[in-house]
Amino acid sequence: MIKTSSLSKTFPGGVDAVRGVDLAVEAGEIVGFLGPNGAGKTTTMRMLTTLLRPTGGTATVAGHDLLADPRGVRRRIGYVSQGGGVGPANPVGEELELHAMLYGMRPAEARGRVAEMLGRLRLTGLEARPGGALSGGQRRRFDLAFGLVHGPSLLFLDEPTTGLDPQSRADLWDHIRRLRKEEGLTVFLTTHYLDEADALADRLFIIDHGVIVAEGTPAELKDGVGTLDDVFLSITGRSLREETPGSEPGATAGEARVASMTDEER
Repeated sequence: MIKTSSLSKTFPGGVDAVRGVDLAVEAGEIVGFLGPNGAGKTTTMRMLTTLLRPTGGTATVAGHDLLADPRGVRRRIGYVSQGGGVGPANPVGEELELHAMLYGMRPAEARGRVAEMLGRLRLTGLEARPGGALSGGQRRRFDLAFGLVHGPSLLFLDEPTTGLDPQSRADLWDHIRRLRKEEGLTVFLTTHYLDEADALADRLFIIDHGVIVAEGTPAELKDGVGTLDDVFLSITGRSLREETPGSEPGATAGEARVASMTDEER
């Protein structure tokens, strides 16, 4: 589902955010992508979702060449960013329908798909509310609906539970587990919560200083070491519990131009 070879990104000024990343993700997996702030994980996520064009290497995402066919990639993936997709003012149901139609669904088909997703995510009856009137957990479930309404085969989640209370986090992950089975999803996620990564991911990749420094199942990585936090500390010299989600050096400046860039420029 994801295959990269020597994937790299250098920002203006010579900032090497990602330096030769090799990833292999199989269909149906939940894969966790971990790393300290500035390690390159958000930049890698942005490249895999076509928001940033790599400066080196190759990648195939959801059956499409990332460099040669970014539009094909976008048709097959869903992306839930840290900021989410729910706006504060408009009715969220209307925004979801518009989002579905932007992917080519006819109005009746879009309405049906939106109703289906709202039911699966226990959001039926909230579609007339503006995003600003939703609780944190409700907003993140609507963000999931935005990422899934067009029926992607691969879902990218960037820090999906940041800022949620423990019950809302557990509730969101119950939905993700169930939707993986119902939708046949592959899930690629970043998280700062190692308990989530341990309990939910089939495999983990750890990135530091722009390169993959460890990979394996949670059990394989913990074998003979202890907890995942012990693993992370021994590999990177830092505890992920001390980190807070944030932008990587160079990433913000690079992404500022994305909206106005062509596929060839990204």
